[in-house]
Amino acid sequence: MDIDQYLYDQDPAGNSGRKDDSYSTDIVALNTNERSLVNRVLENLRIYSPETMVAVATRIMDLERLSVSISRYPAMQETAVLASSPRTSETLIDALCKIGDGDRLLNLPTKAILGQGFLVAKFHVFASITKVAVNSFFSEEEIEELRKANLTIMFTLMAEDVYMAILDDPNLNDDVRRDVAESLAELWEHRLDQHVTSLAPVLDAIWSVRDQIMPNFGTMIGTSELLLLSIGLDDDWHDFISTRIADPDIASSMEEFLFGLSYEDINYIRKELKSRGLSAIGRDEVPDLIGRTPHLGKEDPRTFYRAYTQRRHNADARKRLSAPGPKKTLEDHYMQFIFEKNREKK
Repeated sequence: MDIDQYLYDQDPAGNSGRKDDSYSTDIVALNTNERSLVNRVLENLRIYSPETMVAVATRIMDLERLSVSISRYPAMQETAVLASSPRTSETLIDALCKIGDGDRLLNLPTKAILGQGFLVAKFHVFASITKVAVNSFFSEEEIEELRKANLTIMFTLMAEDVYMAILDDPNLNDDVRRDVAESLAELWEHRLDQHVTSLAPVLDAIWSVRDQIMPNFGTMIGTSELLLLSIGLDDDWHDFISTRIADPDIASSMEEFLFGLSYEDINYIRKELKSRGLSAIGRDEVPDLIGRTPHLGKEDPRTFYRAYTQRRHNADARKRLSAPGPKKTLEDHYMQFIFEKNREKK
Protein backbone atom coordinates (compact mmCIF):
# COMPACT_ATOMS: atom_id res chain seq x y z
CA MET A 1 0.00 0.00 0.00
CA ASP A 2 1.32 3.43 -0.93
CA ILE A 3 0.72 5.68 2.09
CA ASP A 4 1.36 8.75 -0.05
CA GLN A 5 -1.96 7.89 -1.72
CA TYR A 6 -3.61 9.02 1.51
CA LEU A 7 -1.36 11.88 2.58
CA TYR A 8 -1.92 15.43 1.44
CA ASP A 9 -5.69 15.36 0.93
CA GLN A 10 -5.98 12.45 -1.47
CA ASP A 11 -9.33 10.65 -1.56
CA PRO A 12 -8.80 6.91 -0.80
CA ALA A 13 -11.45 6.05 -3.38
CA GLY A 14 -9.11 7.50 -5.98
CA ASN A 15 -10.81 10.88 -6.37
CA SER A 16 -8.45 13.68 -5.45
CA GLY A 17 -9.72 17.20 -5.12
CA ARG A 18 -13.24 16.52 -3.82
CA LYS A 19 -15.81 19.29 -3.86
CA ASP A 20 -15.69 21.99 -1.21
CA ASP A 21 -17.62 20.86 1.87
CA SER A 22 -19.96 23.86 1.73
CA TYR A 23 -21.25 22.77 -1.70
CA SER A 24 -21.08 19.02 -1.20
CA THR A 25 -23.61 16.66 0.38
CA ASP A 26 -20.85 14.22 1.36
CA ILE A 27 -20.10 13.00 4.85
CA VAL A 28 -16.91 14.83 5.85
CA ALA A 29 -14.48 12.15 7.00
CA LEU A 30 -11.87 14.64 8.23
CA ASN A 31 -12.28 18.38 8.51
CA THR A 32 -9.36 20.66 7.67
CA ASN A 33 -7.96 20.68 11.20
CA GLU A 34 -8.31 16.91 11.63
CA ARG A 35 -6.66 16.17 8.28
CA SER A 36 -3.72 18.44 9.10
CA LEU A 37 -3.38 16.77 12.50
CA VAL A 38 -3.50 13.24 11.05
CA ASN A 39 -0.96 14.14 8.36
CA ARG A 40 1.45 15.39 11.02
CA VAL A 41 0.97 12.21 13.04
CA LEU A 42 1.68 10.03 10.00
CA GLU A 43 4.75 12.02 9.01
CA ASN A 44 6.16 11.63 12.53
CA LEU A 45 5.39 7.91 12.57
CA ARG A 46 6.96 7.49 9.13
CA ILE A 47 10.34 8.23 10.73
CA TYR A 48 10.00 6.57 14.12
CA SER A 49 7.60 3.65 13.56
CA PRO A 50 6.73 2.82 9.92
CA GLU A 51 4.65 -0.22 10.92
CA THR A 52 2.49 1.88 13.23
CA MET A 53 2.18 4.49 10.51
CA VAL A 54 0.77 1.89 8.11
CA ALA A 55 -1.72 0.68 10.74
CA VAL A 56 -2.94 4.22 11.50
CA ALA A 57 -3.14 5.18 7.82
CA THR A 58 -5.14 2.04 7.07
CA ARG A 59 -7.69 2.93 9.75
CA ILE A 60 -8.03 6.44 8.33
CA MET A 61 -8.44 5.13 4.78
CA ASP A 62 -11.14 2.73 5.99
CA LEU A 63 -12.89 5.69 7.61
CA GLU A 64 -12.69 7.62 4.33
CA ARG A 65 -14.16 4.69 2.40
CA LEU A 66 -16.99 4.41 4.92
CA SER A 67 -17.81 8.10 4.50
CA VAL A 68 -17.88 7.70 0.72
CA SER A 69 -20.26 4.73 0.98
CA ILE A 70 -22.68 6.53 3.31
CA SER A 71 -22.56 9.65 1.13
CA ARG A 72 -24.07 7.64 -1.74
CA TYR A 73 -27.39 7.53 0.12
CA PRO A 74 -29.90 10.31 -0.69
CA ALA A 75 -28.85 13.70 0.65
CA MET A 76 -30.97 15.66 3.11
CA GLN A 77 -31.20 18.45 0.53
CA GLU A 78 -32.24 16.12 -2.30
CA THR A 79 -35.72 16.40 -3.80
CA ALA A 80 -37.40 13.10 -4.67
CA VAL A 81 -40.82 11.54 -5.14
CA LEU A 82 -41.48 8.22 -3.42
CA ALA A 83 -44.91 6.54 -3.73
CA SER A 84 -46.36 9.83 -5.01
CA SER A 85 -45.10 11.64 -1.89
CA PRO A 86 -42.56 14.42 -2.52
CA ARG A 87 -39.56 14.44 -0.18
CA THR A 88 -37.46 17.56 0.24
CA SER A 89 -35.35 19.18 2.93
CA GLU A 90 -38.48 21.12 3.95
CA THR A 91 -40.60 17.99 4.38
CA LEU A 92 -37.78 16.47 6.46
CA ILE A 93 -37.66 19.51 8.75
CA ASP A 94 -41.47 19.51 9.02
CA ALA A 95 -41.37 15.84 10.01
CA LEU A 96 -38.66 16.41 12.61
CA CYS A 97 -40.81 19.13 14.19
CA LYS A 98 -43.77 16.73 14.49
CA ILE A 99 -42.42 13.21 14.99
CA GLY A 100 -42.07 12.11 18.61
CA ASP A 101 -39.29 10.01 20.10
CA GLY A 102 -41.21 6.74 19.79
CA ASP A 103 -41.80 7.16 16.04
CA ARG A 104 -38.47 8.68 15.12
CA LEU A 105 -36.14 5.73 14.48
CA LEU A 106 -38.01 4.13 11.56
CA ASN A 107 -38.81 7.52 10.02
CA LEU A 108 -35.25 8.84 9.95
CA PRO A 109 -33.32 9.03 6.66
CA THR A 110 -30.95 6.10 6.09
CA LYS A 111 -28.02 8.51 5.86
CA ALA A 112 -28.82 9.78 9.36
CA ILE A 113 -28.79 6.29 10.89
CA LEU A 114 -25.59 5.18 9.13
CA GLY A 115 -23.90 8.50 9.82
CA GLN A 116 -24.19 7.99 13.55
CA GLY A 117 -22.26 4.73 13.20
CA PHE A 118 -19.66 6.61 11.16
CA LEU A 119 -19.12 9.09 14.01
CA VAL A 120 -18.67 6.23 16.49
CA ALA A 121 -16.11 4.67 14.14
CA LYS A 122 -14.34 8.03 13.82
CA PHE A 123 -14.27 8.41 17.60
CA HIS A 124 -12.59 4.99 17.93
CA VAL A 125 -10.02 5.85 15.25
CA PHE A 126 -8.98 9.07 17.00
CA ALA A 127 -9.01 7.34 20.39
CA SER A 128 -6.57 4.77 18.96
CA ILE A 129 -4.34 7.48 17.49
CA THR A 130 -4.32 9.25 20.86
CA LYS A 131 -3.20 6.02 22.57
CA VAL A 132 -0.41 5.68 20.01
CA ALA A 133 0.68 9.24 20.80
CA VAL A 134 0.59 8.66 24.58
CA ASN A 135 2.70 5.50 24.27
CA SER A 136 5.15 7.03 21.81
CA PHE A 137 7.37 10.06 21.56
CA PHE A 138 4.65 12.68 21.08
CA SER A 139 4.80 15.89 23.09
CA GLU A 140 2.16 16.87 25.66
CA GLU A 141 0.96 19.60 23.28
CA GLU A 142 0.44 17.08 20.47
CA ILE A 143 -1.37 14.67 22.77
CA GLU A 144 -3.65 17.46 24.02
CA GLU A 145 -4.43 18.45 20.44
CA LEU A 146 -5.46 14.87 19.65
CA ARG A 147 -7.52 14.68 22.83
CA LYS A 148 -9.41 17.86 21.92
CA ALA A 149 -10.06 16.55 18.41
CA ASN A 150 -11.49 13.35 19.87
CA LEU A 151 -13.53 15.34 22.37
CA THR A 152 -15.04 17.41 19.56
CA ILE A 153 -16.07 14.21 17.78
CA MET A 154 -17.74 13.03 20.99
CA PHE A 155 -19.54 16.37 21.38
CA THR A 156 -20.77 16.13 17.77
CA LEU A 157 -22.18 12.69 18.55
CA MET A 158 -23.76 14.07 21.72
CA ALA A 159 -25.21 17.08 19.87
CA GLU A 160 -27.53 14.75 17.95
CA ASP A 161 -28.97 13.46 21.23
CA VAL A 162 -29.31 17.01 22.55
CA TYR A 163 -31.15 18.21 19.43
CA MET A 164 -33.55 15.28 19.70
CA ALA A 165 -34.22 16.08 23.37
CA ILE A 166 -34.90 19.74 22.58
CA LEU A 167 -37.31 18.80 19.78
CA ASP A 168 -39.25 16.60 22.22
CA ASP A 169 -40.12 19.64 24.35
CA PRO A 170 -43.82 20.41 23.65
CA ASN A 171 -43.40 23.96 24.98
CA LEU A 172 -40.56 24.90 22.61
CA ASN A 173 -41.10 28.00 20.49
CA ASP A 174 -42.02 26.99 16.92
CA ASP A 175 -39.33 29.16 15.31
CA VAL A 176 -36.67 27.79 17.64
CA ARG A 177 -37.93 24.24 16.96
CA ARG A 178 -37.43 24.77 13.25
CA ASP A 179 -33.93 26.18 13.81
CA VAL A 180 -33.01 23.08 15.84
CA ALA A 181 -34.47 20.77 13.16
CA GLU A 182 -32.47 22.56 10.44
CA SER A 183 -29.26 22.20 12.46
CA LEU A 184 -29.98 18.51 13.01
CA ALA A 185 -30.52 17.92 9.30
CA GLU A 186 -27.27 19.75 8.53
CA LEU A 187 -25.44 17.62 11.09
CA TRP A 188 -26.78 14.48 9.39
CA GLU A 189 -25.69 15.75 5.98
CA HIS A 190 -22.00 16.27 6.75
CA ARG A 191 -21.55 14.88 10.29
CA LEU A 192 -20.26 18.31 11.26
CA ASP A 193 -22.07 20.79 13.48
CA GLN A 194 -21.58 24.54 13.48
CA HIS A 195 -22.63 24.86 17.12
CA VAL A 196 -20.23 22.20 18.38
CA THR A 197 -17.28 24.19 17.06
CA SER A 198 -18.09 26.98 19.52
CA LEU A 199 -19.73 24.93 22.27
CA ALA A 200 -17.13 22.16 22.59
CA PRO A 201 -14.47 24.43 24.17
CA VAL A 202 -17.06 25.73 26.66
CA LEU A 203 -18.34 22.28 27.60
CA ASP A 204 -14.77 20.99 27.85
CA ALA A 205 -13.83 23.92 30.11
CA ILE A 206 -16.89 23.37 32.31
CA TRP A 207 -16.07 19.68 32.63
CA SER A 208 -12.40 20.39 33.36
CA VAL A 209 -13.12 22.98 36.07
CA ARG A 210 -15.83 20.76 37.53
CA ASP A 211 -13.30 17.94 37.76
CA GLN A 212 -10.91 20.16 39.74
CA ILE A 213 -13.35 21.55 42.29
CA MET A 214 -14.30 19.86 45.54
CA PRO A 215 -18.11 19.61 45.71
CA ASN A 216 -19.60 20.70 49.02
CA PHE A 217 -21.40 17.57 50.16
CA GLY A 218 -22.67 19.44 53.17
CA THR A 219 -25.21 21.88 51.81
CA MET A 220 -25.34 20.21 48.36
CA ILE A 221 -26.11 23.67 47.02
CA GLY A 222 -22.91 24.08 45.02
CA THR A 223 -22.83 27.90 45.06
CA SER A 224 -19.05 28.11 45.39
CA GLU A 225 -18.64 25.40 42.74
CA LEU A 226 -20.90 27.32 40.37
CA LEU A 227 -18.82 30.48 40.79
CA LEU A 228 -15.61 28.56 40.13
CA LEU A 229 -17.26 26.93 37.15
CA SER A 230 -18.08 30.31 35.61
CA ILE A 231 -14.64 31.92 35.89
CA GLY A 232 -12.90 32.26 32.56
CA LEU A 233 -15.79 31.01 30.42
CA ASP A 234 -17.41 32.95 27.60
CA ASP A 235 -20.21 35.51 27.61
CA ASP A 236 -22.86 33.02 26.48
CA TRP A 237 -22.24 30.89 29.57
CA HIS A 238 -22.35 33.94 31.85
CA ASP A 239 -25.63 35.04 30.25
CA PHE A 240 -27.04 31.55 30.66
CA ILE A 241 -26.15 31.39 34.35
CA SER A 242 -27.33 34.91 35.15
CA THR A 243 -30.67 34.66 33.34
CA ARG A 244 -31.67 31.00 33.69
CA ILE A 245 -30.26 29.58 36.93
CA ALA A 246 -33.42 30.64 38.83
CA ASP A 247 -35.37 28.06 36.80
CA PRO A 248 -35.81 25.04 39.16
CA ASP A 249 -35.26 22.52 36.37
CA ILE A 250 -32.02 24.21 35.27
CA ALA A 251 -30.82 24.58 38.87
CA SER A 252 -31.43 20.87 39.52
CA SER A 253 -29.74 19.82 36.27
CA MET A 254 -26.78 22.02 37.24
CA GLU A 255 -26.50 20.23 40.60
CA GLU A 256 -26.54 16.85 38.86
CA PHE A 257 -23.71 18.02 36.60
CA LEU A 258 -21.68 19.56 39.43
CA PHE A 259 -21.85 16.64 41.83
CA GLY A 260 -21.89 13.77 39.34
CA LEU A 261 -24.98 12.51 41.16
CA SER A 262 -28.63 12.10 40.25
CA TYR A 263 -31.34 14.37 41.63
CA GLU A 264 -32.55 11.41 43.68
CA ASP A 265 -29.08 10.74 45.11
CA ILE A 266 -28.63 14.40 46.03
CA ASN A 267 -31.96 14.47 47.89
CA TYR A 268 -31.10 11.19 49.62
CA ILE A 269 -27.78 12.62 50.87
CA ARG A 270 -29.54 15.75 52.11
CA LYS A 271 -32.04 13.65 54.07
CA GLU A 272 -29.30 11.42 55.49
CA LEU A 273 -27.25 14.40 56.63
CA LYS A 274 -30.30 15.86 58.33
CA SER A 275 -31.34 12.60 60.01
CA ARG A 276 -27.80 11.94 61.27
CA GLY A 277 -27.33 15.50 62.47
CA LEU A 278 -24.31 16.00 60.19
CA SER A 279 -23.33 19.27 58.53
CA ALA A 280 -21.15 17.67 55.85
CA ILE A 281 -19.51 14.50 54.60
CA GLY A 282 -16.29 13.96 52.67
CA ARG A 283 -16.16 13.02 49.00
CA ASP A 284 -14.72 9.63 49.92
CA GLU A 285 -17.80 8.88 52.05
CA VAL A 286 -20.32 9.43 49.25
CA PRO A 287 -19.85 6.04 47.47
CA ASP A 288 -20.61 4.10 50.67
CA LEU A 289 -23.70 6.23 51.26
CA ILE A 290 -25.25 5.91 47.78
CA GLY A 291 -23.67 2.64 46.69
CA ARG A 292 -21.70 3.94 43.71
CA THR A 293 -18.93 6.38 42.76
CA PRO A 294 -19.91 9.77 41.26
CA HIS A 295 -18.85 10.51 37.66
CA LEU A 296 -16.01 12.98 38.15
CA GLY A 297 -13.07 11.88 35.98
CA LYS A 298 -12.12 13.49 32.65
CA GLU A 299 -9.27 11.26 31.47
CA ASP A 300 -11.42 9.54 28.84
CA PRO A 301 -14.03 11.46 26.75
CA ARG A 302 -16.28 8.41 27.13
CA THR A 303 -16.63 9.34 30.83
CA PHE A 304 -18.30 12.61 29.81
CA TYR A 305 -20.62 10.85 27.37
CA ARG A 306 -21.51 8.14 29.89
CA ALA A 307 -22.36 10.76 32.52
CA TYR A 308 -24.47 12.68 29.99
CA THR A 309 -26.42 9.62 28.82
CA GLN A 310 -27.11 8.59 32.42
CA ARG A 311 -28.52 12.04 33.17
CA ARG A 312 -30.42 11.92 29.87
CA HIS A 313 -32.05 8.56 30.76
CA ASN A 314 -32.95 9.79 34.24
CA ALA A 315 -34.55 12.95 32.81
CA ASP A 316 -36.58 10.90 30.32
CA ALA A 317 -37.76 8.58 33.08
CA ARG A 318 -38.94 11.52 35.20
CA LYS A 319 -40.89 12.88 32.24
CA ARG A 320 -42.63 9.56 31.67
CA LEU A 321 -43.44 9.10 35.35
CA SER A 322 -44.19 12.78 36.07
CA ALA A 323 -41.65 12.46 38.87
CA PRO A 324 -39.92 15.41 40.55
CA GLY A 325 -36.49 16.43 39.34
CA PRO A 326 -34.94 17.85 36.15
CA LYS A 327 -36.62 16.82 32.89
CA LYS A 328 -33.66 17.96 30.79
CA THR A 329 -29.89 17.79 31.16
CA LEU A 330 -27.71 20.85 31.61
CA GLU A 331 -26.43 20.34 28.05
CA ASP A 332 -30.02 20.37 26.73
CA HIS A 333 -30.83 23.58 28.58
CA TYR A 334 -27.63 25.31 27.49
CA MET A 335 -27.97 24.35 23.82
CA GLN A 336 -31.61 25.48 23.81
CA PHE A 337 -30.53 28.78 25.34
CA ILE A 338 -28.04 29.29 22.48
CA PHE A 339 -30.74 28.65 19.87
CA GLU A 340 -33.17 30.99 21.61
CA LYS A 341 -30.50 33.70 21.86
CA ASN A 342 -29.67 33.34 18.15
CA ARG A 343 -33.36 33.53 17.27
CA GLU A 344 -33.67 36.78 19.25
CA LYS A 345 -30.79 38.23 17.23
CA LYS A 346 -32.66 37.39 14.03
